[in-house]
Amino acid sequence: MAMNTNELLKLVVKAGISDIHFKADSPPLIRLYGKLMSSEFDNFTAKQIEELAYSFLTKEQKEKFEADEELDVSYGVEGVSRFRINVYRQRNTIALTLRVVPVKIKNFTELNLPEETLKKIVGCSRGLILVTGVTGAGKTTTMNSILDYINASFSSNIITVEDPIEFYHKDKKSSISQREVGIDTKSFKNALKYVLRQDPDIVVIGEMREYEAIGAGITAAETGHLVLSTIHTIDAVQTIDRILDTYPEHQQHQARIQLSNVLRGVVAQRLCVSADGKSRVPATEILVGTSLVRKMILENKTAELYKAMEQGEYYGMHTFDQDLHRLYVDKKIKIEEALDKATNPEDLQLKLKGVFQEMM
Repeated sequence: MAMNTNELLKLVVKAGISDIHFKADSPPLIRLYGKLMSSEFDNFTAKQIEELAYSFLTKEQKEKFEADEELDVSYGVEGVSRFRINVYRQRNTIALTLRVVPVKIKNFTELNLPEETLKKIVGCSRGLILVTGVTGAGKTTTMNSILDYINASFSSNIITVEDPIEFYHKDKKSSISQREVGIDTKSFKNALKYVLRQDPDIVVIGEMREYEAIGAGITAAETGHLVLSTIHTIDAVQTIDRILDTYPEHQQHQARIQLSNVLRGVVAQRLCVSADGKSRVPATEILVGTSLVRKMILENKTAELYKAMEQGEYYGMHTFDQDLHRLYVDKKIKIEEALDKATNPEDLQLKLKGVFQEMM
């Protein structure tokens, strides 16, 4: 390779690239402002990619990768950025994907997030707060922004379980212990089994993937802790359904009771290309655990949650389509982007048509 690993990573960060993909006999693919495109590099050979991948791994991580044939790790370049790296195999060669994780944790204003609502949701001393979205929607960035706000605003003992750790936090008003799966603990399951004995006020679960993590998160919230996590779903309503569906059928009624008791809020997001095409802005959907929302969850009326969000402005709630409408009116995104990211594009198009004609 013409340049060393750190020079390559500096170039990626400087160009504003969010992801870079390497596979044998192809030039790297890059993702810039949400769009995937070819880079101007030459083809990388299988040997070059293997050397690149192994340059990120410790001896133990190499052994783990060779045993499992896929691995998530984090890697930092001092003064540049941190990176989340996934190494895997395809066509019997090594391939890898790098995601840029900024060193600086941005606040709600810098991230264009609904500041007042988020501050209100995290002001509770107990309960469950979920940040949701598809891959690459910025869930981890938002969750760490919330965590940084808590760290700076409250005196709490915070314990995180992450796979891998992406953002590093320093103690501010709170004490924060970050535990990485595979390094500080054997598994999510193990860490969550013992976390409540570590006297936490706040428990952060990097991602709720399986039933064990979801169950442990809800139990921790039930026992008087504030639990913060991400979950891979497309919107707030699907998040509730997804959690309940992980429980066996005979336990779902009990799970509805538990979830309705602990839910404080769901922050769903989708990243949109900005109107000038030079950055991305989040569209959000907010579900707040009001008494009406809790009643709907308890009575298995999750289909009615959408209407509750549409009509819940007083509590800081809104749907994706309402937020996309706002972003378009504020000239932060173009009409095509609003419709592309909409939950109900036809309904939004009718509403935006009127706005568009008024603006002409």
